Amino acid sequence: MSNMKTIREKVGVTQAALAKTVGLTQGAIAHYENDRRKPGLEECRRIVDALNTSGAAVTLDDVFPPLNIPACSAA
Repeated sequence: MSNMKTIREKVGVTQAALAKTVGLTQGAIAHYENDRRKPGLEECRRIVDALNTSGAAVTLDDVFPPLNIPACSAA
Protein backbone atom coordinates (compact mmCIF):
# COMPACT_ATOMS: atom_id res chain seq x y z
CA MET A 1 0.00 0.00 0.00
CA SER A 2 1.34 3.41 -0.89
CA ASN A 3 1.25 6.61 1.14
CA MET A 4 0.82 8.70 -1.99
CA LYS A 5 -2.70 9.97 -1.22
CA THR A 6 -1.83 11.04 2.32
CA ILE A 7 1.30 12.87 1.20
CA ARG A 8 -0.41 14.42 -1.83
CA GLU A 9 -3.26 15.76 0.31
CA LYS A 10 -0.83 17.02 2.95
CA VAL A 11 0.92 19.26 0.40
CA GLY A 12 -2.40 20.33 -1.13
CA VAL A 13 -2.05 18.83 -4.61
CA THR A 14 -5.01 17.41 -6.51
CA GLN A 15 -4.88 14.13 -8.37
CA ALA A 16 -5.29 16.04 -11.63
CA ALA A 17 -2.41 18.41 -10.87
CA LEU A 18 -0.11 15.57 -9.86
CA ALA A 19 -1.07 13.60 -12.95
CA LYS A 20 -0.32 16.54 -15.23
CA THR A 21 3.07 17.10 -13.60
CA VAL A 22 4.16 13.47 -13.98
CA GLY A 23 2.62 12.88 -17.41
CA LEU A 24 -0.12 10.48 -16.33
CA THR A 25 -3.89 10.64 -16.21
CA GLN A 26 -5.91 11.52 -13.13
CA GLY A 27 -7.43 8.05 -13.38
CA ALA A 28 -3.99 6.43 -13.18
CA ILE A 29 -3.20 8.40 -10.01
CA ALA A 30 -6.54 7.29 -8.52
CA HIS A 31 -5.77 3.65 -9.36
CA TYR A 32 -2.33 3.90 -7.73
CA GLU A 33 -3.74 5.54 -4.61
CA ASN A 34 -6.41 2.85 -4.23
CA ASP A 35 -4.01 -0.02 -4.93
CA ARG A 36 -5.94 -1.15 -7.99
CA ARG A 37 -2.76 -0.80 -10.08
CA LYS A 38 0.94 -0.55 -9.30
CA PRO A 39 3.10 2.12 -10.95
CA GLY A 40 6.40 1.15 -12.51
CA LEU A 41 9.67 2.30 -11.00
CA GLU A 42 10.01 5.25 -13.39
CA GLU A 43 6.46 6.43 -12.58
CA CYS A 44 7.21 6.09 -8.86
CA ARG A 45 10.31 8.25 -9.23
CA ARG A 46 8.39 10.92 -11.17
CA ILE A 47 5.63 10.93 -8.55
CA VAL A 48 8.13 11.33 -5.70
CA ASP A 49 9.92 14.15 -7.57
CA ALA A 50 6.60 15.93 -8.20
CA LEU A 51 5.55 15.61 -4.56
CA ASN A 52 8.91 16.99 -3.42
CA THR A 53 8.61 19.88 -5.86
CA SER A 54 5.20 20.60 -4.31
CA GLY A 55 6.66 20.89 -0.82
CA ALA A 56 6.91 17.35 0.52
CA ALA A 57 10.26 16.09 1.73
CA VAL A 58 9.88 12.40 0.99
CA THR A 59 11.83 9.49 -0.41
CA LEU A 60 10.71 6.68 -2.65
CA ASP A 61 10.36 4.43 0.42
CA ASP A 62 8.21 7.06 2.18
CA VAL A 63 5.70 7.16 -0.66
CA PHE A 64 5.92 3.50 -1.71
CA PRO A 65 7.04 1.51 1.37
CA PRO A 66 8.79 -1.76 0.60
CA LEU A 67 6.89 -4.96 1.23
CA ASN A 68 7.90 -6.88 4.31
CA ILE A 69 9.22 -9.93 2.52
CA PRO A 70 11.28 -12.26 4.71
CA ALA A 71 14.87 -12.66 3.59
CA CYS A 72 15.85 -15.95 2.02
CA SER A 73 18.06 -18.03 4.24
CA ALA A 74 21.14 -19.65 2.78
CA ALA A 75 21.07 -23.41 3.08
